[in-house]
Amino acid sequence: MNDEQKNMTQDDAAAKKIPSSEDLAQLGRGVLMGGADVIPGVSGGTVALILGIYERLISAVSHVDATLMSFVSQRKFRDAAKHIDLRFIIPLGMGILVGIVLLGSVMHTLLEDYRQYTMAAFFGMIGASCLLVAKLVTRWRALEYGLLTGGAVFAVWLVSQPALANPPDHLWYIFLCGAIAICAMILPGISGSFILLILGKYHEITGIIKDVIKLKLSTESIFLVLTFACGCLVGLISFAKLLRWLLANYAAQTMSLLCGFMIGSLYKIWPFQVDTTPEVEEFKHKVFEIVPFSKIEFNGEFALTILVAIVAAVLVFGLDHLGSPEQALEEVTAE
Repeated sequence: MNDEQKNMTQDDAAAKKIPSSEDLAQLGRGVLMGGADVIPGVSGGTVALILGIYERLISAVSHVDATLMSFVSQRKFRDAAKHIDLRFIIPLGMGILVGIVLLGSVMHTLLEDYRQYTMAAFFGMIGASCLLVAKLVTRWRALEYGLLTGGAVFAVWLVSQPALANPPDHLWYIFLCGAIAICAMILPGISGSFILLILGKYHEITGIIKDVIKLKLSTESIFLVLTFACGCLVGLISFAKLLRWLLANYAAQTMSLLCGFMIGSLYKIWPFQVDTTPEVEEFKHKVFEIVPFSKIEFNGEFALTILVAIVAAVLVFGLDHLGSPEQALEEVTAE
């Protein structure tokens, strides 16, 4: 038996061992990534980088292409599975789903019962992420500063629109949210949950996760989840490829614009807000109004809110210290 045949035999033997220790390891990594993906301001991509699977993940995502479709259409399923690294994707994806379910219900409850402190944590995490994304701009020139300013101004205008205070319940909007949010997966320092928070669907999505745990899924919720998943798939195949092209050719300009957008979007999650619709029982239809800094009461609650934001920011900086967003960006642009 030659070396090639021996390797094929070993590969076949490994393939039959399901689950292997490596499969279980990928499952565990997926749980950590899924938990991170639920928290606005914490990037699942950054966690993947810390765990040492970022490059492999980006490679698998980039292989959702015409070659894969060709293998599937020709019923070359083994080649298709190898092309997309299915043995890696399946346990990782299952782990991500488990992580999302485990933490999503908790985040939903925190947002309803401890809104101010939860928003403070989000504010601190995303504020820290803004600085980390700014570090990825290798050279700041007039163009980058202009894009930063333009992105911030546009974001403030966008998040101030009444439509985002009470976004549409239509399935097309859920599809759009999924398509946009999934693109954050390939970006270091940017969270998909943050995108959902800005688009006004974070509470609704985490609410469905909470219902899954309680086995209260309705037909409407199932359609919503399927629509969101389809949006994620389309975003992964189309928008993500466009985003990678932009990062490969205009990395500094793209990151400076995204950084500006994140800075401007902080207006949406300012922790000091007042409920202007106390008569509305359903949380997702409530409207909150920003309390100006001059009207904030400086008491114990204020001090605790600030402390929560600082601790959250420190945690994000800690994750950044463990990983290397600069390396992640290089891996994306290399594709």
